[in-house]
Amino acid sequence: MSKETSAEAYARLADVMRALRDPASGCPWDLEQDFASIAPYTIEEAYEVADAIARDDMADLKGELGDLLLQVVYHSQMAAEAGHFTLADVTSAIADKMVRRHPHVFGNASVANAGAQTAAWEDQKASERGDQGALAGVALGLPALMRAQKLQRRAARVGFDWPDASGPRAKIDEELAEVETADDASRAGEVGDLLFAVVNYARHLGIDAEEALRTANTKFERRFNAVEAMAGKPLSDMDIDSLEALWQRVKVSER
Repeated sequence: MSKETSAEAYARLADVMRALRDPASGCPWDLEQDFASIAPYTIEEAYEVADAIARDDMADLKGELGDLLLQVVYHSQMAAEAGHFTLADVTSAIADKMVRRHPHVFGNASVANAGAQTAAWEDQKASERGDQGALAGVALGLPALMRAQKLQRRAARVGFDWPDASGPRAKIDEELAEVETADDASRAGEVGDLLFAVVNYARHLGIDAEEALRTANTKFERRFNAVEAMAGKPLSDMDIDSLEALWQRVKVSER
């Protein structure tokens, strides 16, 4: 454990970032960066945090959380240089927001359970958005599946939703038929509609589509690697029937 207090460590990180961005003595690479150039790193670090959690690697998680925290400090320092806001403003604003959105902890309100708290949280967010519309503020930078889920949840909150899973399930068949009959110019759009329908169906089943696809990716990667190991030669030298036979062997071995 660090001998520094949280406040001391936080202040030292801010000092390090200021030094890196010092016009006279800072790092040339850091001085060249702006919000747009750093944004991809911010997204990447968030995913690396999620990856460490998925692997239950606490040592790695500590490092990845530090990398993600650095992104917050980096953006805040650039904003301070431009006169927009400071790291203290960011920290204070999120503390205020957490207090405001948890009146059952910091005020006199009460909630029955976690589900009720989620509903209250969404109500508070909607109140803060005002009359901007139900879909306002759904970030364009979210992964497409995650954004689709969020758009659908927002629409559902104002009653724009199927009453049960049978509606989106039927929509999948409808969209698949449209993909199969589409011409080259419209096929990509129809595939997008199909994916959106699948996400909607997953949502009605209580499944997070982003997490489900991430799990499927991991499973495919694991099985593909096992097929390569079993084959003993380049897969490109094998026909599809032989590859399928190996794939089925791998699947059976996992049961």
